[in-house]
Amino acid sequence: MELLHVSIRALVKEIKEEMLDIDPCLFVSSSAYDTAWLAMINPAADSDRPHSSPMFKACLDWVLNNQTEEGYWGECDSHGNPTIESLPATLACVIALKKWNVGNKNTEKGLDFVHGNAEKLLGVNHDHFPRWFTIVFPGMIELARKAGLELAFPSQLNELLSDIFYQRQRILETEELVDGQYPPLLSYIEALPSSYDISGEDITMNLSGDGSLFQSPAATARAFMATGKEECLGYLESLVRRCANGVPPTYPRDEELIKLCVVNQLQRLGLADHFTHEIEANLAQLYRNYNSQGSQAKPRSNPVSAIQLHKDSLAFRLLRMHGYSVSPWQFFWFLKNQEVRARIEKDYEYFSSAMLNVYRATDFMFPGEYELEEARSFSRKVLEKVLFKGTRDNKDNFRSTNLEKMMEHELRHPWIARLDHLEHRTWIEEKNSNVLWVGKASFHRFSTLLTEKLMQLAVADYEFRQLIYRNELEEVKRWSRNRGLSDMGFGREKTTYCFFAIASSIPLPYDSDIRMIIAKGAIVVTVADDFYDMEGSLDELNSLTDAIGRWDASGLRGHSKTIFDALDDLVREIVAKVLQQQETDITIFLQQIWYETFASWLVEAKWSRGGFLPSIDEYLGTGMISIAAHTIILPASFLLNPSLIDCKVRPGEYETVTKLLMLIPRLLNDIQSYQKEQEEGKMNCVLLYLKENPGADIEDSTAYVREILDKKWGELLQHVLMDGFEDLPKPCKLLHLSCVKVFQMFFHSRNRFDSNTEMLQDIQKAIYVPLNVGTSKPLMPPQKEDETINSHSGRPPKYEISQIELASS
Repeated sequence: MELLHVSIRALVKEIKEEMLDIDPCLFVSSSAYDTAWLAMINPAADSDRPHSSPMFKACLDWVLNNQTEEGYWGECDSHGNPTIESLPATLACVIALKKWNVGNKNTEKGLDFVHGNAEKLLGVNHDHFPRWFTIVFPGMIELARKAGLELAFPSQLNELLSDIFYQRQRILETEELVDGQYPPLLSYIEALPSSYDISGEDITMNLSGDGSLFQSPAATARAFMATGKEECLGYLESLVRRCANGVPPTYPRDEELIKLCVVNQLQRLGLADHFTHEIEANLAQLYRNYNSQGSQAKPRSNPVSAIQLHKDSLAFRLLRMHGYSVSPWQFFWFLKNQEVRARIEKDYEYFSSAMLNVYRATDFMFPGEYELEEARSFSRKVLEKVLFKGTRDNKDNFRSTNLEKMMEHELRHPWIARLDHLEHRTWIEEKNSNVLWVGKASFHRFSTLLTEKLMQLAVADYEFRQLIYRNELEEVKRWSRNRGLSDMGFGREKTTYCFFAIASSIPLPYDSDIRMIIAKGAIVVTVADDFYDMEGSLDELNSLTDAIGRWDASGLRGHSKTIFDALDDLVREIVAKVLQQQETDITIFLQQIWYETFASWLVEAKWSRGGFLPSIDEYLGTGMISIAAHTIILPASFLLNPSLIDCKVRPGEYETVTKLLMLIPRLLNDIQSYQKEQEEGKMNCVLLYLKENPGADIEDSTAYVREILDKKWGELLQHVLMDGFEDLPKPCKLLHLSCVKVFQMFFHSRNRFDSNTEMLQDIQKAIYVPLNVGTSKPLMPPQKEDETINSHSGRPPKYEISQIELASS
């Protein structure tokens, strides 16, 4: 394992030294399509004269030198596979080569790729081609044929190609050159048919101050060919000087946005802990930049830029996630502009990626931020509209685009109920995780080199964590068996569930003891809670509670003795570790917090068996303690850096963030367990609300509790992320948040914790099943014989979790 750790550290160092300390524009891939268009420019007055040298020979050289082994040009997805973008890009490149009568073998290889892969690539997107593709692909086919290139598509594609051409014709007939649609039709000037009437005045009127046509290198190249405008030439020359190794799909590039995207990518791949300094430095600079803008109005140009919406929502999410004080209005300015909102609703497919980022940003909503509630509602409606259109237009092959899959994932599985480790896996396995934002004729993507390095590191980090988690889980299971907790003969045996949830939710260093400490605490809580609920007599419960209060097992026997001894062993382990790290003895604190918890279970047992109905306030006063979230998290927080040692935390005297940690899981549990508890003659908050409000029904009661939950969740986020609310160290507050997310995962939509099978697939993916990343290069060095898990495959076998372990009595 040490060899693997060394390999990961070496790759992190390499990325920091060779990649993150360079021009951020180099993080974005060059556009083969746009570079090919610059390569086509003829400096001669007669642009049709053959065999002359191109104006930008470096662009032609780039085309010659950047064809893939498979024969295509253009960026691949994050798993190394060509995308639909490769078809028009490859045609543009072979057109450029044909124009200058060079690279005959490249041309032949490129055409072979188009002929051999068009059916596969077009079939994936059948009935759901993006607008840009229906404009650009037919245009490149026409130009290729005009250049004398022979295109021989399979006959089975004739109907599909005819449909694409028909869709283009509809666009040409219904859209104006510049009518508020973005990108406007004129920005595709290079791909429009020769029969389409575009005057020099149309071009001149729409040139930007920098001489570009909508900041598109390809469109500006074609505009220069048509008009010879010096402004266009100046833009193109500046572009080639700045971007010597292929030109980007948009120029100039927003360096600040690129840096934001890098930070976002590091976090979503699970690599943030390796680049803490770099992330904080970038966000600190971004925060200074936004503050310096003050209340300056955001661009309100018509058409509005989806890239600006993308940037602002991403900036808000990352800054708030890292504790910066930011105003929603500075980032969600579009809400106040009805014209902008109308444009988004009309061109919802083009703005879908930006709206997805807006929706994700609203995950970090604080209480009273009504503008964020409005942004969440607005963006959700846009996303649902996109998904509905996909369902309607493509019933048999819906979810054909990865963007739609991402939208559905966000809408169906809220961030508050998702575990970080599994989210990292989802993003690593996502083929389009290297996409930055939607461009005119392609996606802006991370460069191939950066994508490969980060993906290599992400795969290594994830599978190294899996190895660590497998070993730790086996140790936790041994502890549970040795302490007698695995075969109590009653209740729920959730050893694997507990460890999986903790390991998957809390971003801790590889060698942290905290995962196992929390998992052991959760196991004791589960067994002891079930003992008080269903197994122990009142005499046994009184005796055990008294023993915990004295911290003396004298007189205990059977299950009571087993529970006490396991707890005593856990407390001794925590005390020893804290004493070693902090030179402080926390024995009294641990004994008191566990006694408080056991005493709350005893109160609830007496209520249940005596038929007593407490008020909601009485119930929550006890229930917030009996859910035992704080009992698990606070002891482990003494092992964090910085620790709780200096915070003077005392049982019964908790900071607000800890009280929220205690309340939210209790209410979540109550919403999903009220039916079961009603059958067993127990009370919870949902049922007590019905008792205190005779005119209400169960829907009213659950709605009342959910309303409280939503408010308290916002308060928790605010207390965790922002400074100035309490004295707890930031790592401790983040541990609070991770714990609440675990309860959200277990109880958000149903009771997954009590199910014997609900979590099995997630457990497999988190701990046992290798990543599915196609062609990504492995980092792991060969295992030594004594480290080999499966000598045949080098991969851990699929682990079948024992149904005996998961069974509930």
